[in-house]
This record gives sequence, structure tokens and C-alpha cells, in this order.
Amino acid sequence: MQTEQKVKITTADPSAIGLFGLAIVTLVASSQKLGWTEGTSLIIPWAIFLGAFAQLFACIHDAKKNNTFGTTAFGAYAFFWLGVSMTWMIQHGMFGESMAQAADTHQLGMAFVGYLIFTIFMTIGAMETHKVLFFIFVLIDFLFIGLSLDAFGIMSPFSHTLAAVSELLIALLSFYGSAAAVLNTHFGRTFLPVGKPFGIFKK
Repeated sequence: MQTEQKVKITTADPSAIGLFGLAIVTLVASSQKLGWTEGTSLIIPWAIFLGAFAQLFACIHDAKKNNTFGTTAFGAYAFFWLGVSMTWMIQHGMFGESMAQAADTHQLGMAFVGYLIFTIFMTIGAMETHKVLFFIFVLIDFLFIGLSLDAFGIMSPFSHTLAAVSELLIALLSFYGSAAAVLNTHFGRTFLPVGKPFGIFKK
């Protein structure tokens, strides 16, 4: 007679490192949009290692925790930053001048619209996580609205400013969310409140 034995493996919450990665890359990227810094060359490393790899790490570990929402969110935005990084590399001529000259920013705009659609339904899901994460998603909505309009040359420079300010606020709120995820767990109590879920869609 065979007996079945189940082993439960407990893993740490990866959202802290994922949100930290998001905070760093949006802080650096927003500085360029706001005109505090120039160019995108030195944003690329942060986009790859923090925007992409840190969030991909969180994605993989959320998958191990059977967290579909976290897996999808961190994974999708990780690949977004990889795509943006390659876009900047193309524009800088890393893959040849002919490729850089043939770049059509309207295609980038279509990608931003796609991510806006994705972020809208993820914002609905974030309502049942906690309020800090919900407002991060709301700001990401505004970021993609601004990026989409700016890529198509609509309502500039307002759309550019909307994207820049939204991105900076995403960074600041993500720092808070990351700190809360670390310190609340570390101290075993609510050191930094994140707000309860809205409780609209889930009991």
C-alpha cells in the first residue's frame, strides 16, 4: 500500500523586491522625462536589471506561491522594461543606423495602448489586494495614457508631462509599498499601513 506525502515549502513574499525594482526604474526614467537628466543611455542598465530582472524574479517566486495576479503583473512589466530597453538601444543605433532610421514611434504607441488595456484590468484586480498597490496601478494607467498620447503626438506637451509626473509618483509609492512589505513582515505587525482591500468583488 502506497502512502502519499505532501511537503509544503514556505517562501518569502517577493513583492518587496519587485516593487523596489519598479521604484528604481521609474525614478530614473521619470528624471529624464521631467528634464532633470538627459538621454536614455544610462537608464538602460536600470531598466534591464531593476525594471526587468527584479520584477521577473518576483514573478517567478509569485508563481511558486500560486499567486496568479502577482505572477502576471510582475512578469508583464518585467518584459515591458526589456522591450523598452531594446527600443532605446535601437534608437541609439546599437543595431545599425538603418534600423534606427526605420523606427516608427507609432508602433511604440500601439504597445503602450496594449499595456494600458492590460493595466486597466489589472487595476480592477488590485482593488482586492491592498490600497497602496491599487493606487500604484491607477498611476500606471495614467502613465500609459500619457505615453500613448505622446507617442502619437496627441496633446503634447501635456501628455508628456502627464507620463512624467505619473511615473515619478509610481516610484515614490512603490518605495513605500516595498518598505511596507519588508518592515511589516520583519516586525510581525503593521508598521506601515497599506490599506485593506475594497471588498467589492471578493467576500
